[in-house]
Amino acid sequence: MGFIMLTVLIDMISIGIIVPVLPGFIGSFTDSPTDQAYWLGIVAFAFGAANFFGAPILGALSDRFGRRPVLLLGFCGLALNFFATALATSIGMLIAARLVGGLMQANAAIANAYVADITPPEQRAKRFGMLGAMFGIGFILGPIIGGLLGAISIQLPFYAAGTLALLNLLYGFFVLPESLPPERRRALSWSAANPIRSLRELARLKGVGSLMGAIALTGLAQFVMYTIWVLYNTLKFGWDTEHNGWSLAAVGVMAVIVQGALLGRLLKHFSAPRLAVLGMVSQTLAYALYGLASQGWMMYVVIAANIFGLTVTASIQSIVSQAASERNQGQTMGSVSSLNSLMAVVAPILGAPILAGVTHLATTDWRMGAPFFVCAVLQAGALILAINHFRRAAV
Repeated sequence: MGFIMLTVLIDMISIGIIVPVLPGFIGSFTDSPTDQAYWLGIVAFAFGAANFFGAPILGALSDRFGRRPVLLLGFCGLALNFFATALATSIGMLIAARLVGGLMQANAAIANAYVADITPPEQRAKRFGMLGAMFGIGFILGPIIGGLLGAISIQLPFYAAGTLALLNLLYGFFVLPESLPPERRRALSWSAANPIRSLRELARLKGVGSLMGAIALTGLAQFVMYTIWVLYNTLKFGWDTEHNGWSLAAVGVMAVIVQGALLGRLLKHFSAPRLAVLGMVSQTLAYALYGLASQGWMMYVVIAANIFGLTVTASIQSIVSQAASERNQGQTMGSVSSLNSLMAVVAPILGAPILAGVTHLATTDWRMGAPFFVCAVLQAGALILAINHFRRAAV
């Protein structure tokens, strides 16, 4: 567990570094905030679309050849993505770099499959929480580093992220052990790696089924927020890359506290389904409050209060993982990643135009929070679907 946690930590630091500076980098190729929001959506769409097709294939490959080689491929993809982005001289080059990165990268899904390989079913929710804590630490350190480096040069964070990805490649090659023994591997089926078929197979898993709708809407709400967070706070509160970096770091701090320290205790009092429902309630309220915040400090208050909202991902991953067999953890987690990638495709199409449509409003106008209000509606829809699913499953 320690090996894969360190791998995920380095991976998330490298990803976190570019988050506060990517919208500003895109802005260097545009002439107005409206154009910036539009192209931010296109760039996010490119990565999500490529990852939608790539994730189930990589997940199936990891079931056949093991987790380690697919993780190494993902680190290569990240490094290529970051270095190509730093060297981009046009928006077209930037989009091409994101396409390559999306196709080659399914690190989160493979890491989850790795944890499932080495963990008994009853302990997976806690272990997924530990992995989530590494995501959180990555999002503490990464955005802070990115914000500071971005203040020096807009390209510097991408070079730093690429270097970290290469370090992770070396660590994975020389240190990271394989988690999937040969006797538990399965033959590669290209038809099963088809993203549409992989989603159908996910829906057929006993205990998942209609929960897919809740997973999809939860993911869509999250990706809309990720798409607009930095640019929204820049326009609403006048935050620069450093301030945006600190806000993302605050999310990381809460993720570490909740998923690293509190999740195990919460699971002693709540089942995974009940914890998922409580988390969705908390997340719905948080989105609404983000949209209503009139001062920057209020965003930090909402981040700190949204404790249960940070338990949703680990709870649902545990439910899905327990529904899958030992031989298809990679494909199953790849399918979940593919579903999330599909939502990452839809999110910029939905979120970026909404943000672009409110850029002309005064910062004191409550309607400027429209992107977050949409997130709240989506999360409320996921909550309703999850409650109905768990009620039927209990009958």
